[in-house]
Amino acid sequence: MNLKEILSISGKPGLFKLTGQTRNGVIVESLLDGKRFPVAASQNVSALGDIAIYTDADEVPLATIFRSIFEKENGGETISHKADAKELSAYFGEVLPSYDRERVYASDIKKVFNWYNLLQKHGLVDLVEEAAETEEAPAEEETK
Repeated sequence: MNLKEILSISGKPGLFKLTGQTRNGVIVESLLDGKRFPVAASQNVSALGDIAIYTDADEVPLATIFRSIFEKENGGETISHKADAKELSAYFGEVLPSYDRERVYASDIKKVFNWYNLLQKHGLVDLVEEAAETEEAPAEEETK
């Protein structure tokens, strides 16, 4: 499993695992309570693999940020998303020092920590690690 199969749905709390497709949408399973339900194609759905955080130079994929948190916490849980905004910003600055402080809001930082802790609770962070490594591996060209 990679971050392309983990979804965030606007207006719904938590994260969802993609389990199937319907004619006009997808079927997801909530990581919070395990319930499955259909999501219409008209709803705003984002795959975590498509999300990146602004930095001073470019954008950093969410998988890279999750890997930094994983390494900093030795695979354990990180700071609660309910912590003070200044504390969250300071911690996020340790994980991603070059993040753009004008375009990355406190609500974005809260989501990152909330999502990381949810994935870690379900044992999916190590799978995120594998996905991040395969995304960053340079493609080898064959010479004949």
